[in-house]
Amino acid sequence: MGESVRRAYKYRFYPSPEQADQLNRTFGCVRLVYNRALETRTRAWAVDRQRTTYVQTSAWLTEWKRIAELAFLNEVSSVPLQQALRHLQAGFAAFWGKRARYPRFKSKRKSRASAEYTRSAFRWRDGQITLAKMDAPLAIVWSRPLPAAAEPSTVTVSRDPAGRWFVSILVDTAVAVLPPTDQVVGVDAGITSLVTLSSGEKVTNPHHERTDRRKLAKAQKTLSRKEKGSANRAKARIKVARIHARITDRRRDLLHKLSTRLVRENQTVVIEDLTVHNMLRNHRLARAISDAAWSDLRAMLEYKAAWYGRTVIAVDRWYPSTKTCSGCGRINTTMNLGVRRWTCPGCGRKHDRDVNAARNILAAGLAER
Repeated sequence: MGESVRRAYKYRFYPSPEQADQLNRTFGCVRLVYNRALETRTRAWAVDRQRTTYVQTSAWLTEWKRIAELAFLNEVSSVPLQQALRHLQAGFAAFWGKRARYPRFKSKRKSRASAEYTRSAFRWRDGQITLAKMDAPLAIVWSRPLPAAAEPSTVTVSRDPAGRWFVSILVDTAVAVLPPTDQVVGVDAGITSLVTLSSGEKVTNPHHERTDRRKLAKAQKTLSRKEKGSANRAKARIKVARIHARITDRRRDLLHKLSTRLVRENQTVVIEDLTVHNMLRNHRLARAISDAAWSDLRAMLEYKAAWYGRTVIAVDRWYPSTKTCSGCGRINTTMNLGVRRWTCPGCGRKHDRDVNAARNILAAGLAER
């Protein structure tokens, strides 16, 4: 029996020059409206200690469109601009709820260029999407089909730093809950091995960033030598961005395959509640930790488990999974990072460091159920 979930399907598309121009102008207007609203809301709080709302920022947008210097805001669809204000409101709500830090301004170069269109701002007909202010549908590469009878509710268009265009289509679709299984697994995240399972299996870490490090360093060196503002510098920047995109794509593909497999094969997946943000302060391991992308793996496991009727349990980050003997429960007080195999002084059992940790994580997680 399927449960209805909101799911996004992402595709490459190739805009015509006119569509690219329209979208680039829309991205700029979205960024301007977001930043202007953030600045105005911040000033209202700093001066008058007044919390503003989405309704007020929407009224500001109407006023801004009447200003001669901002008349170009009328040349793009109003829906992405309103959606930018809604996202800003969500950012403030998360800040007030102490779930996130204060909203930051969008940068032309560093922030993601995107625009979100709700149902009133695009046309879905005969399997094609036509955005507001455009005459022709987007040339989408349908790498996989949308679910049968799917009706898109939101379309998000974006352009990455490598110059690739993407469209993300949000639909309501039924996801079949997987049949129950007795299998459970503990997962120990690592660097030498991407993850080690309580079954004893180790998933090799391909070190995507390390593989392309020399090529990336060469491209970055070439970029640094180009004159600022020149066309050659823009080309060199795109080359660097493409290498980064290649690393990110391969890493994400691996994590999707791994997380899907773990969720399909196991009823319960137990992981560590790692504070990756704090771990990145270790400058000797920061690059390797970032390349492993543990946070992304956890996020994938959690939302896929929710889709398919599985359970993900996160054990306390302070639980001494590495130092505890999975046989007798004795805790070793000293064990540095270089120790990969050790023998328990209490029961004499020989352990692989990572497999032992995964088994302890599994036991701790099952004890919390």
